[in-house]
Amino acid sequence: MPQLPADCLNEIFEYLSDDKFTLHSCILVNRLWCEISVRILWKNVWKYSASSFSFSTLVACLPNESKKLLRENGINISTPTFEFPTFDYASFCKVLPIGEVYYKLGFFLENQQLILSKNFKIGVDAIAQEIIKLFLRQITSLKQLKISKFWQFLSWQTPNTNFVFYPEAKDCLKNLSELHCTSDISSEFFYQLSQLSHNITILNIMIENHIPNGLTDLISAQRCLKCSKIAIYDVLKDITDLLLKKLPDTLTKLNLYGGGDNISLSFITSLINLEELQLEFGYSEWFKNFEILQHTIFPQLQVLKIVNACPKCESLIKFLENNGKNLREIYLCEYSGYCDNSLNLAIANFCPILKKISTGIKNYELETLEIIFDGCQYLESIKIWCGGLFLNDMRALQIVMKYSKNINEIVLDYRNNVRFKILPKELETIFMNNTSRKPFSLVVNNDFDIINSLDKNGENIKIIEKYIKLGMIKRFKVY
Repeated sequence: MPQLPADCLNEIFEYLSDDKFTLHSCILVNRLWCEISVRILWKNVWKYSASSFSFSTLVACLPNESKKLLRENGINISTPTFEFPTFDYASFCKVLPIGEVYYKLGFFLENQQLILSKNFKIGVDAIAQEIIKLFLRQITSLKQLKISKFWQFLSWQTPNTNFVFYPEAKDCLKNLSELHCTSDISSEFFYQLSQLSHNITILNIMIENHIPNGLTDLISAQRCLKCSKIAIYDVLKDITDLLLKKLPDTLTKLNLYGGGDNISLSFITSLINLEELQLEFGYSEWFKNFEILQHTIFPQLQVLKIVNACPKCESLIKFLENNGKNLREIYLCEYSGYCDNSLNLAIANFCPILKKISTGIKNYELETLEIIFDGCQYLESIKIWCGGLFLNDMRALQIVMKYSKNINEIVLDYRNNVRFKILPKELETIFMNNTSRKPFSLVVNNDFDIINSLDKNGENIKIIEKYIKLGMIKRFKVY
């Protein structure tokens, strides 16, 4: 059998990136398969369990001066039997999660009992810094850097970030494209990173208690920031405004969550290139200045997510009037379960090219669902909340199947207890009456384990499987 080219094998093995055991099996086939599999395994080796092989292999890769330093500190980690590592494993890494390095290294050392308890914290830090230095030295261009707190010594710890000052960091971090971190890092770290990394496209940061001065320097230094997810808790309003106003108009995706009276939304008005906007606040009062946005035009906006609480209906309706014509996806108040019929009618009126929607329709508002299908004729996916005041699953399926022939995904999202469960005979009738429609996927979201949900009846599952075989249902999934 002819050998597939390396680039083809690489494409295939990429689909196995989350399947550690299959990739390990591929390593044993031949030299080419081994090389490709190892590269994929080590792209983000930290997402796997803290195996003794990973850490002992990394220690074997350390230069002699690092090994000597560890021995002088009483740290002796057994390495694999080979004298020289088969590959420069660290060079394959594209993701470096500093908190994970500390946590999993500590877990490994504790299980192996390689360090005396009185020297444990110092030992973990010493090994972690040498391993991080190895990565910085061998990785030609790190793509993703994560710095998060980790659990150790019965409390949350902040990792040592002095590595950013190592000479090796200059080349390694030059083309960094993703940064995920918290604000509990020294201002010097952010300032130094602002001198090294100017091409960050994704910035995710959780801000608590204070904002380091260097963070504003880092944001200001970015040339092409595209996506940002920012959580803000317990920070003074003036300081918050100063940071958020530094976000450049190159931003195409913004996810802002946390909340409180300390967040002003005025900075969003300058982000005219936004394609996706997600706001996740705990209380409607925290949207008190959403009125600032209702008159702003975002010509590129395609996705709007108001995840929890909702701004005043009149303000959101005005926003949709100005920005709904380009929206492809809209998700309103998914976690809180709040919905208002005037908002649903506004969606039907102002969002003509919508393809995905998640909203609540009450039992006595069936005609609203029909109006939505009439106004949004390009809809491909709809998530319908079921239970309580909302539609039951049978009525939801009937209306969707009858009035929207373009839908290729129906999601039944069970929110509250369902008084009447859909019977197999009723489900069969719904499908039989719509055999001419295009195939669709049926998804059940039953996070609350509602006992009367469609998926709890074995006969319903058999009917669904029948129509999967007939080609009417493309996919059935329960979450």
